[in-house]
Amino acid sequence: MNTYLGIEFGSTRIKAVAINGNHNPVSSGDYTWKSTYENGIWTYDLAEVWVGLKQALSGIENREEVEAMGISGMMHGYLAFDKDWNLLVPFRTWQNTITGQAAAELTELFGFNIPQRWSIAHLYQAVLNGEEHVSKIAHITTLAGYVHYMLTGINALGIGEASGMFPIDSEKNCYDEEMLIKFEKLTENQPWNIRDILPDVLMAGEEAGNLTEIGAVLIDNLLPVGIRFAPAEGDAGTGMTATNAVAPRTGNVSAGTSIFSMVVLEKPLQKVYVEIDLVTTPTGKAVAMVHCNNCTN
Repeated sequence: MNTYLGIEFGSTRIKAVAINGNHNPVSSGDYTWKSTYENGIWTYDLAEVWVGLKQALSGIENREEVEAMGISGMMHGYLAFDKDWNLLVPFRTWQNTITGQAAAELTELFGFNIPQRWSIAHLYQAVLNGEEHVSKIAHITTLAGYVHYMLTGINALGIGEASGMFPIDSEKNCYDEEMLIKFEKLTENQPWNIRDILPDVLMAGEEAGNLTEIGAVLIDNLLPVGIRFAPAEGDAGTGMTATNAVAPRTGNVSAGTSIFSMVVLEKPLQKVYVEIDLVTTPTGKAVAMVHCNNCTN
């Protein structure tokens, strides 16, 4: 019987869960990890990503029967790479509150709330700080996006995950064009263009690549080459899907390492509320999120 595999890179555990065609769990595995505070930054060592993923996968039975799979992970944060996908600075997680100036300036520029943990805030703060690595940036992505790329060679995110990197136009299901133009002007002295360094945006249900031979080697060939992938998503999107809160006028609450409530909107908010973050469902519908960094930790 074919099975379907979900991988989640959470704040405290890396989890692998296989389900059958009736959506019933059939096997699972996990790995416990935690962030470390180094040089004023909350981070994870990317080498541990692969150690943890392999341990989690070792708990999955009949791995050769996996027909399709997907990656999800803690959203936002900052992973910056050069043109050869070498990491330029340690992973800056959603836990960091070091981008206050950038978040405030972008919120005013866009007329759209940009939280400190969003990738675009981290990028612009690095620009404001004059950090040496900024001139070498060729790609920025999220943790789920990084793992997805390494396994498939496809640099893309599901739209819900992408909405935690840069604001989304829920009418066109892509990055917001007016805000891209504003950010281009803001960073016109940089050697890169924001359009080129962001991942592509995919909708739930779209093809997002296959496990490559290179990707299979990274996980010690624990899964067969060729498995189809869903677009990489964030923990917010997986929570919405798991609780069937993906239609307008539905909502849910996630009580994890952080705590947040999400309500799917019928229409756009009329003004900016700094207490409310705007993300999307995995199909691009606008979601109002209220997020607090600390909960069960």
